[in-house]
Amino acid sequence: MTEKLPQLRASDSDRERVAEILRDALAEGRLVMEEFEERLESTYAARTYGELERITADLPAAAGAAPAPPSLRKDGGTDSGAVTSWFGRIVSGTEGSSTGIGVLGGFQRKGRWTIGRRFTAICCMGGGEIDLREANFAGPEVVINCWTIMGGVGIVVPPGVEVDVRGFGIMGGFDSREDGVPGEPGAPRVIVKGLALMGGVGVERKLPEAERLHLKEEKRRLKDEKRRLKDERRDRRELD
Repeated sequence: MTEKLPQLRASDSDRERVAEILRDALAEGRLVMEEFEERLESTYAARTYGELERITADLPAAAGAAPAPPSLRKDGGTDSGAVTSWFGRIVSGTEGSSTGIGVLGGFQRKGRWTIGRRFTAICCMGGGEIDLREANFAGPEVVINCWTIMGGVGIVVPPGVEVDVRGFGIMGGFDSREDGVPGEPGAPRVIVKGLALMGGVGVERKLPEAERLHLKEEKRRLKDEKRRLKDERRDRRELD
């Protein structure tokens, strides 16, 4: 099942199961401490089942204990919170926000909002921010038309969203670094078009704030785990 759906998101419990496999492998002598620490760090940073499987692929316990992805329901959701569900965020039939104007000033769209199938951003000596990390989408594909003159538009997309940049710049430009990155199954597609005259349109990919804080907490847990293991090794040396 994981071979067919390696891109599905893993949950905290999935990462903990893999961490337990690594602890057992360390205790059995299958991993040295350096390998264990490296794999444990990769485990808490892993976001998909495919990444977790690679961490334990050469360990015998992995065959029976590696996490298996949940089956997808017809509604596009899942039987577990492990997978990011885009079903509830694509709200077809809703108009959503369609315009943002920044003339000698700026506009901002962020937080909980709905972007329409077509959104037009106009900036003249001003700027605009279009943050889609917490946004809903009025359709599976949205088109953002950006028209800037001595101004700029910043677009932020969450992981999993496919971006297609088609804009044109004159003494300016469109940032296409996120162009062509494959999207997740069921995730919306964002097409960025328009013209930047002595201005720019940037597209960047960022984690949602809640996920960023969660990752920070996992890194803290990893640091605590390393400290605990270091203390255990020191105690064993003292006993010897």
